[in-house]
Amino acid sequence: MRTTERRIGLLFAGFLLCFLVVVGRAAWLQGVQGAQLASEAAYQQTEVVTVPGLRGSVLDRHGNPLAVSEDAATIFATPYQVKDPVAAAAKLAPILEKDGDEILRSLTGGSGFSYVAHKVDMPTAARIARLELAGIGQLPDSRRTYPQGQLAAQVIGAVGAESQGLTGLEAGRDSVLRGTDGERRIVKDALGEPIRLETVTEASDGRDIQLTLDPAIESKAERVLAEVGAAYSPKGATAIVVDPRNLRVLAMANWPPVDPTDLTDVDPENLINRATGFTHEPGSTFKAFTIAAALEEKLVTPESLFTLPPAIQVADRTIEESHARGTVTMSVAEILAHSSNVGAVTVGLQLGGERFSRWIGRFGFGRPTGVQFPAEERGIVPALDEYSGSTMGNLPLGQGLSVTPMQMVAGYAAIAAGGVLRRPQLIEAVDGEPVPKPSGHRVISASVAADLRTMLEGVLAPGGTASEVSVPGYTLAGKTGTAEVAEDGVYSETKYVASFIGFAPARDPRLLVAVTVDQPQGDIYGGSVAAPAFGKIAAFALPYLGVPPG
Repeated sequence: MRTTERRIGLLFAGFLLCFLVVVGRAAWLQGVQGAQLASEAAYQQTEVVTVPGLRGSVLDRHGNPLAVSEDAATIFATPYQVKDPVAAAAKLAPILEKDGDEILRSLTGGSGFSYVAHKVDMPTAARIARLELAGIGQLPDSRRTYPQGQLAAQVIGAVGAESQGLTGLEAGRDSVLRGTDGERRIVKDALGEPIRLETVTEASDGRDIQLTLDPAIESKAERVLAEVGAAYSPKGATAIVVDPRNLRVLAMANWPPVDPTDLTDVDPENLINRATGFTHEPGSTFKAFTIAAALEEKLVTPESLFTLPPAIQVADRTIEESHARGTVTMSVAEILAHSSNVGAVTVGLQLGGERFSRWIGRFGFGRPTGVQFPAEERGIVPALDEYSGSTMGNLPLGQGLSVTPMQMVAGYAAIAAGGVLRRPQLIEAVDGEPVPKPSGHRVISASVAADLRTMLEGVLAPGGTASEVSVPGYTLAGKTGTAEVAEDGVYSETKYVASFIGFAPARDPRLLVAVTVDQPQGDIYGGSVAAPAFGKIAAFALPYLGVPPG
């Protein structure tokens, strides 16, 4: 009997001890660890995902997209959950158009998470979702697409993996184009199935930017530069097309081309927009500004005659013509048409250093034009107190200073548009709101500009340096340039920059085209390398824009 009571007591004590343990454990879980466990439960039943804000679009002058962002997905794997990695990789490879071994490595990695593919378009992502592969998931993403291909690639630029601007306008206007990411909370049931979607913060898209670029003219300019590239294998080339009346940029082409969706093997130099980022000595195209200054100072007229020897000495420098000749008499108009080095220096010496320096500044050289493109170069122009005895033997013919193609375009547009210098315009509107139009300011009189336009017709007339270039029905005007490349303080005897800047119709310009070719091979002259490219672009653009013959 006593033994039975003892056993009952022990059993009761055991039950009491268990009860106390359970009560203590419950108290511990509820009182001490309750908050942590509730948080873990919520974590297991909710998931916060980032909703990317789409970048704004880049549009051409007609409102058609050049660059646009769209919803996409990132495909990821949780390797330990993938049941048959080999089979899964075999199914994913053809859909993603990736190497099966590469995908298999993602599915068998040692970590608990690995990326399989980034920026997958939504139809492809849907095909993958329908496979219902264990351990394969998706995250919201966005991707940049280019509906017009590689058109104006250096101008538009490229974006990185995080949709940040890397080059071109994508970088320079990143604060405008870039959207703001949002967050959504997915609430799941005990089985992990989504039952509710909650918005934590709204995503906002970036703003659109509309450019002044015309896709047809841009495409033609790029095709012409490709022909120049194939014929002369230059280091690079650029073509700028503008309406000189308002300096709207209709084309800003570069060669060689780049693919903004794949910058893996691209030479960084080829990402530069050469129109604003390439500095070079202009050579003979600069002579128009020398003559403009002398005309404006009333030192010469287009008919003023000069007796020009075969060479001229300025301090320690001897300036000769590009082709040997004897002593001749030329008018100022002939000096420009025949691109006489001796003649340009002779006129420049009449101006003198102080007046010449002032006129360089008035035409905007030595400072950015203000075109809406990032990191525009300013060129290099010596200050007056840096002039040496031979400086005025260099500057009047376009040596001893460096410019950008866009600066030359702005200067020639002032001549074409009656003497008013304007800021080039590349961006037409932001989010549909037109950007302010610059008014410009007068740098030379309308009469001097008219004289220069007439004189520049001679460059394309018989005997001029670009006489073989013509566009049926239109009178052309312009100037050739062939400049030696300066290296280590001396001029190269094998490297040149060939250029041509021209406009049409000559008496009432509606189109201006500048072509600059860096270090062409085989032929080096602006009249034979760059001027024909000008002619091809003008022959397309003039009738395309509805410019009447004249």
